[in-house]
Amino acid sequence: MRIFHVSDCYAPRTGGIETQVRDLAKAQVAAGDEVHVLTATTGADGERHGETEDDDGVVVHRLGGRMPGDLPVSPTAPRRMRELIARLEPDVVHVHAGVISPVAYDGARVALESGVPLAITWHCMLDGWTPALRAVVRRSRWRGAPVALSAVSRSAAARVERVFGRPVAVMPNGTDMRLWGPTARRSDGALRCVATMRLAPRKRGLALIDTVADAAAQLGPGALHLDLVGDGPQRAAIGRRVRRRGMSSVVTVHGRLDRLEVRKLYDEADVFLAPASLEAFGIAALEARATGLVVVARAGTGIEEFVTDGVDGLLVDDDAAMARALVHLTTDLGLRRRLLERSRAEPPPFDRAMTVLRAHELYDRARAQRPG
Repeated sequence: MRIFHVSDCYAPRTGGIETQVRDLAKAQVAAGDEVHVLTATTGADGERHGETEDDDGVVVHRLGGRMPGDLPVSPTAPRRMRELIARLEPDVVHVHAGVISPVAYDGARVALESGVPLAITWHCMLDGWTPALRAVVRRSRWRGAPVALSAVSRSAAARVERVFGRPVAVMPNGTDMRLWGPTARRSDGALRCVATMRLAPRKRGLALIDTVADAAAQLGPGALHLDLVGDGPQRAAIGRRVRRRGMSSVVTVHGRLDRLEVRKLYDEADVFLAPASLEAFGIAALEARATGLVVVARAGTGIEEFVTDGVDGLLVDDDAAMARALVHLTTDLGLRRRLLERSRAEPPPFDRAMTVLRAHELYDRARAQRPG
């Protein structure tokens, strides 16, 4: 099958959608598909204006131009997409959308106009946008458009269903279980926490520092430690918050690390913290859960796909409850050991093979909606 993935962002940018699209594309190539990625993200060597590159068998079309700050936008993307569809005749176009995804939405419109089977996956929570988007859909051709709709979790899908007024499938993310398989670890002493995220407002890194500070204030010195991994526009602000709260001995901000370095941190930790309240899935939390960590996350997010409260993790309603959970896990070694043992014993079933299978099921639905 010849598959076109359309995503505003792709490697070398880092983030959830970029990682998820790249991993899915490579897994599909390994399964025998011909895969192209159409993106506005500039390549590592400055590739843009329709230049292509090979990413381990994935053909990446860099549709962006020279934009301030290398923003992943491209006024010329629709024209280049039409040319690629006419020349390569894909079997399906798979669009990966966030709340604000101009290139993804261009790809959806062009695919619809071209008559190519179209699948759209939302990688975001549409909270705050649902009424406006529902009004747009009701007043446009998207109301009954022949498109296979999906989202990365049941929580995210529920929002998309309210927009379109029809069923939305779950197209979950997956990971390489060979890399993230569980290992034995100590479960006593200081509570060792880790968080991996893009340091941007939506991920709530500043709130995480305050939460850990609140927990540390209720415990003795050296009772817990947080390794924060990631980079982004709030990195400097997070560093200032750590210093202002007097948390330099409690929080280590590592910046961006590769997967093997992250894996090493996970092997030394007890708990993964996910403070975002609008987490559509949480690929970093999935990887941490796969290694056997206890995941402490916000309830009502996509993390509920692979974490059960009180069984292999803790789901909390707000930041104060997350701080209380950290205190509880620090002081109640029995609870900590019980959750760690269950997390190691039952890895989540979200491997890459499952993701490829779900994607092809989505493509079958997309093709079924196109007569002939």
